[in-house]
Amino acid sequence: MATAKKGKGAAATIKITFPDGASKEFAKGITALDVAKSISRGLAEEAIAAKVNGVLYDLTRPIESDASLQLLKFDSAEGKSVFWHSAAHVMAQAVTRLFPFAKLTIGPPFENGFYYDIDHEPFRPEDLEKIEKEMAKIVAEKLDIKREALAKEEAMKMFKDNHYKIEIIEEDIAAGVELTAYRQGEFVDLCRGPHVPNTGYTKAFKLTKIAGAYWRGDVKNKQLQRLYGIAFPSRQQMDSYFKMLEEAEKRDHRKLGKELELFMFHDWSPGSAFFLPKGAIIYNELTNFIREEYLKRGYKEVITPQLFNKALWELSGHWQHFKENMFVLKVDEDEFALKPMNCPSHVLIFKNRTRSYRELPLRIADFCVLHRNELRGVLGGLTRVRKLSQDDAHIFCTKEQINREIMQLLDFVKFVYVDTFKFEFKAKLSTKPEKFMGDPQLWMLAEEALEDALKASKLKYEVKQGEGAFYGPKIDFDVRDSIGRDWQLATIQLDFQMPIKMEAEYEGQDGKRHPAVMIHRAILGSLERFIGVLTEHYAGKFPLWLSPVQVRILTVADRFNDYANQLQRRYFEAGIRVEADEKAESVPYKVREAELDKVNYILVVGEKEVAANTVTVRKGKEQFTVDADKFLRQVVEEIEKRA
Repeated sequence: MATAKKGKGAAATIKITFPDGASKEFAKGITALDVAKSISRGLAEEAIAAKVNGVLYDLTRPIESDASLQLLKFDSAEGKSVFWHSAAHVMAQAVTRLFPFAKLTIGPPFENGFYYDIDHEPFRPEDLEKIEKEMAKIVAEKLDIKREALAKEEAMKMFKDNHYKIEIIEEDIAAGVELTAYRQGEFVDLCRGPHVPNTGYTKAFKLTKIAGAYWRGDVKNKQLQRLYGIAFPSRQQMDSYFKMLEEAEKRDHRKLGKELELFMFHDWSPGSAFFLPKGAIIYNELTNFIREEYLKRGYKEVITPQLFNKALWELSGHWQHFKENMFVLKVDEDEFALKPMNCPSHVLIFKNRTRSYRELPLRIADFCVLHRNELRGVLGGLTRVRKLSQDDAHIFCTKEQINREIMQLLDFVKFVYVDTFKFEFKAKLSTKPEKFMGDPQLWMLAEEALEDALKASKLKYEVKQGEGAFYGPKIDFDVRDSIGRDWQLATIQLDFQMPIKMEAEYEGQDGKRHPAVMIHRAILGSLERFIGVLTEHYAGKFPLWLSPVQVRILTVADRFNDYANQLQRRYFEAGIRVEADEKAESVPYKVREAELDKVNYILVVGEKEVAANTVTVRKGKEQFTVDADKFLRQVVEEIEKRA
């Protein structure tokens, strides 16, 4: 990296390097906002925050030395997070103006907006309207938002009347975290930031609900008032968001799952789905699809136990890093746990006998059930469960084979999401977390290997600092559904650490023992979550090859039942999931019923169809008459192609 220069009588300069590798010199102390202005006015108006050498920065914070710079807009996850955190401060300022005795605690962003936990008597719905009006005044004031570094004594004095903030200050001091506050007008809050430059950025907002929350999430502590909200840089974006929510409510997989009899839940087994016959069809079709790909791609499927002695989890590192998410029970006077993931059991399979380099890569696949002890309050239909199955696999390979294996996995992800399901997706590279296992040097090698593969595949990606698994960095994939929501599904994780810790070794070409490299990967991810996402993406009307009922034959009158039954038998024998509706109801009634059941092809048969061996096909708004056998062949072909 270039050093800052000083010309005689001239200000010192620094070199700013942009994400595309281009660089430019600027005066030392320049802000990210000024850099954005030097590029274009539009960019400066859209920028929310910046990343300087990978660290989140306020747009108005001076950059004092050579640095890499990434400007963040609202369309990025980190941009949204900064924007919503700033909106939380606007809300908190409004609350303290209206309710001076309210004590603020924490006000973070989350995946769909922001909230603030406040020590105050219960707020009423009409209070939200008052707070929103005061927020509008604060936005109109366009108050500059300024960062202030604080000494311990200064911080203690500033927040002496708020024991919640004092508790946070003491924790931060113990952890060696720099103390900072953010000020806007008369309002100041203890905060690490960053924030938008002024309150005028929060052009559109809505407070959405009031809830109760215990301080630190502990029922032994005082219950606080939690105010939720959402905010956007423009009214148009907010209107689009609420339209999306309206559409999402119609598509809610929990509602559709019940209406279409796909799956159910019961309080006696919280977080565990019952797949009903129609839902089981979708589940099995997906596993069959992946199994077909496994045969083509050199995987060997195994079936492994559910319950393991804690000694396995201690050896793998899960006991130290993941125990709170495991179901632990007493067996034979010892502690056992239901497995939350398959990786340690696959290491045991690898270690079952001496392995040679000639056997590598060894690709082990497993659909076994997993259990994770999620808090009951966060369970949500199929998308957050306690019992799940993954299209899980682990690849044991040499260091030299890493790039080829990762490239093949990226191709596998593209085949499933783009070629088969026509999804858009984006990649995220997550790096070493604060609590990690193993050698930092090997972590660096693993991160470089994943990034090299992403670059070679020409996939766009963003870096998520510190969000890797405890055993290795990973590439996660966010998949965008038909109404614009992102869901995290597939993952590829590169692990040097667990094979070393568990002594998973192979005999190399040199006759010596070497630790294997382990790649953890799931393409669909959790089958439960994937089916939940698909249900909402397709609004319950699945592609033909996945659909529980692909064809329904409707009779115009009872005298055509024999023909309908003959067709049903022929179609069934050809592998089509077909039903005949012979009820003594009108055709419009039966058509409407089939549409509500999300049947792909609705066939109507009457006198002219019987005479000509045809069917009248209804698909959406289309209607056409076709030879019954020709239509059968077309449907079979469509199913086989997974079109």
